[in-house]
Amino acid sequence: MSLPRPEYPRPQFVRDAWENLNGTWEFAYDDARIGLSSKWHKGETALDRRIQVPFAFESKLSGIGETGFHDVVWYRRTWKTPASFAGKRVLLHFGAVDYEASVWVNGELVATHIGGHTPFSADVTEALSDGGDNVIVVRAEDRGKDVFQPRGKQFWEEKSRGIWYTRTTGIWQTVWAEAVSETYVSKVMYEPDIDKNEIGIRAFVKGPIEGRDLTLRARITFEGEFVAEDVARVAHAEESRRIKLHGLNDHGMDRFWSPRKPNLYDIEFELLEDGVPIDKATSYFGMRKVSIEDGRFCLNNRPYFLKLVLDQGYFPDGNLTPPSDEAIRRDVELTKAMGLNGARKHQKVEDPRYLYWCDKLGLIVWGEMANACDFSEEYSKRITAEWQEAVERDYNHPCIVAWVPINESWGVPNIQIDARQQQHTLAMYHLTKSLDATRPVVSNDGWEMVKTDLFAIHDYEWRQEVLERRYSTVESAVNAMPANRRLTVGGHAYEGQPILVTEFGGIAYKKSEWEGWGYSGASDDEDFLARLRAVIQPLRRSGVVQGYCYTQLTDVEQEINGLLTYDRVPKVPLEKIKEIVDAM
Repeated sequence: MSLPRPEYPRPQFVRDAWENLNGTWEFAYDDARIGLSSKWHKGETALDRRIQVPFAFESKLSGIGETGFHDVVWYRRTWKTPASFAGKRVLLHFGAVDYEASVWVNGELVATHIGGHTPFSADVTEALSDGGDNVIVVRAEDRGKDVFQPRGKQFWEEKSRGIWYTRTTGIWQTVWAEAVSETYVSKVMYEPDIDKNEIGIRAFVKGPIEGRDLTLRARITFEGEFVAEDVARVAHAEESRRIKLHGLNDHGMDRFWSPRKPNLYDIEFELLEDGVPIDKATSYFGMRKVSIEDGRFCLNNRPYFLKLVLDQGYFPDGNLTPPSDEAIRRDVELTKAMGLNGARKHQKVEDPRYLYWCDKLGLIVWGEMANACDFSEEYSKRITAEWQEAVERDYNHPCIVAWVPINESWGVPNIQIDARQQQHTLAMYHLTKSLDATRPVVSNDGWEMVKTDLFAIHDYEWRQEVLERRYSTVESAVNAMPANRRLTVGGHAYEGQPILVTEFGGIAYKKSEWEGWGYSGASDDEDFLARLRAVIQPLRRSGVVQGYCYTQLTDVEQEINGLLTYDRVPKVPLEKIKEIVDAM
């Protein structure tokens, strides 16, 4: 059997010395919770089942495909350190494990992590055997019925229903090992400034620094052409530099990043000691600016109309895990083929490979947190910690132009009247702004917003004349109550922000259970296209609305309001959809 998901899992920061640990692992349910007391973590107990990592046991591609509740699961495998890792520190990485994870190597606890959508890693060098096999054991706990746990669209009942889908438990993104020097560059953060034609770089170095002659060299190229080089002494764990990008023609925006021209600069980092390279990594960045000028959403200093699609990021056989890198790229290509310029990844912190393809092919992304369903102090602690990790992981991707920490009051269901929930939502807004001052933040996408940079409205009205009337003026737009929800709460009001309709449409075709609120059903291809035109045209022609997000890219399980079927077959010719999207 070929290795599942063999591609490099962290495409924004690449090293040569790595090994993919996906594939067949031993696996067991621990419904009786006896694994810890029985010392399974010691690695001496064989587990009774087999699973294909990185697919969760609920998915078909895992080789198991059982959707019942099993809150505690265990994984075990042996691994021999490659010869190429000799003399290096060894880092063990997990792309995502839902929800709480503990990791042992040769019986030694090396990592714990809470949060189902964000990565974690551990330096396991001291736990490794000298030349022999190493036993890696993972325990994952995912409380399937806990409504205070950030879960996104994973349902807390056994069978999927309505807009809620099959759960994902345990490992669901790539597991891999990486070899690094004793002192190495752990991460970088980019701050592009298109107005000054400069790239700001914050480099973070781990390992011993004091008393060593360390320098960091950054070499920047564009389409193979040399642009700039910077060499700086490393005296601290964080170093900052600003580099002028010569030859940038800003008049034609020739080297800026946009969906039309997704230009990327390549950058190579070398950490040197006494002039000798000890660490090397390659990366990329895009020169891209997002701003709000006089109430207009701007990309690279020019007004930009957002034509997004809601993308749940689910797959028929992999659930939350894409079956292949080709499948990820295909989703991006299909989205662009319909004339859309972006996607709102919905209730999922998406696989970094998706963001890579959006960077490379040119597709705008709204980054969104997977929310919980109800509010408590424990929920607040959980989502705050995990959201910080998500923003940090994805900060460098030029494709991301906005952050959405909360959607439709999920996790804050009483925000209309509960001052604590209002303050929590406001805190999430300000927390996000403190982590990233370069992108707009939507405090609560859809309705019941507090302070927000974008006025994001969800409106599943299907009648063209109602939409035309509702979005004919700013006053009528901001005073509407789609779904009978107030658009602002807690004393907050519309303050001139760009107005966007960030969920609408949801036309069910070809067969539908959606006959109630917010969704309409089409009877045939012509009816579907007519209904699609009836909801898109009023927003595109409105002088008030500055962008939209259509629901949704694909069918997902029983929810069949996609432009594509669940297995990515267009329901109508893509060019017909593009004609509607492109029309003014």
